[in-house]
Amino acid sequence: MTKRKWSARTRQDLIIEVWEALDCESVGARELKQIQQTLFEQFGEGAAASPAAIARTVADEGAVLRHPEVFECDRKWREENLSRAAFAEELDFSNLSCAFTSAVKLEEKRIELQAGSEAEALQDLRDSVTALSKDLSLRAHSKILDEEQKAQLKEVSHWLVVWLQSPELFSDWLDLRRRSPEFREKFGEGKG
Repeated sequence: MTKRKWSARTRQDLIIEVWEALDCESVGARELKQIQQTLFEQFGEGAAASPAAIARTVADEGAVLRHPEVFECDRKWREENLSRAAFAEELDFSNLSCAFTSAVKLEEKRIELQAGSEAEALQDLRDSVTALSKDLSLRAHSKILDEEQKAQLKEVSHWLVVWLQSPELFSDWLDLRRRSPEFREKFGEGKG
């Protein structure tokens, strides 16, 4: 589907508008994924809708559902979201020690996804890390945090930027960074 301007202002209206633009009588996995992608592009991650919810919306408008495809698409989507959520809960970037452990897990996940040729999941991981890096950077400017906490958040945000720019070099870079005189002076020998 080519890029176009959508007039819908709500998630439900956009689902219907995209379905109508697809000009199809029956809806299955391909159409559901296209509608999900458009929702993401228009409204961001917060507008995510399950394939089953999208299917209900278009069925109410008269679409014929290819039920086996809809069920399978919804099952896969739920499995991916549960595993993503579980993985995200394992990560803690609140201080240098936790951040190092989480960075190791992040790198292991990247290698696992890359080895499995899971390009979409790898892009989702990169998107999550981008958002996390921005969040840490914003929190590092908080007026309610002390200077040490701010410095640690800035440091960890920088780690994630390096991971995004050069993931293959990240582990070696992080090891060198933590051994550097600047890091040791700033955060002490025993930290991170």
